[in-house]
Amino acid sequence: MSTIALNGKTFTETVNGDGIVLVDFWAAWCGPCRAFAPVFGAAAEEHPDIVFGKVDTEAEPALARSLDIMSIPTLMAFRDGILVFSQPGAMPAASLAQLITAVRDLDMDAVRSHVAATEATARTA
Repeated sequence: MSTIALNGKTFTETVNGDGIVLVDFWAAWCGPCRAFAPVFGAAAEEHPDIVFGKVDTEAEPALARSLDIMSIPTLMAFRDGILVFSQPGAMPAASLAQLITAVRDLDMDAVRSHVAATEATARTA
């Protein structure tokens, strides 16, 4: 599967779905973004069960701001609608493969429990 372009209208629906969604925030003028693009694209071809989305920060500045994207490229990983990873910087293929394995191996019941406890603490603070 190839990558899909995400925008302000499609982002939330895409990342809130079931399964794994990886999102690359990039811009055409960004050298590290251009270097990471083939790595991200190759991973998309290798893992057709994962959604690989790309957000052009030049075309979608409001979306990038709403997610506190401060530098690009930034990679975010969502699983079952929960943000489980966010990191700026280009990633080599081996590191991206490790990330994909780690996201696949997550105990999502434990993640949901942690999210619920964090939200409960925030409401009482």
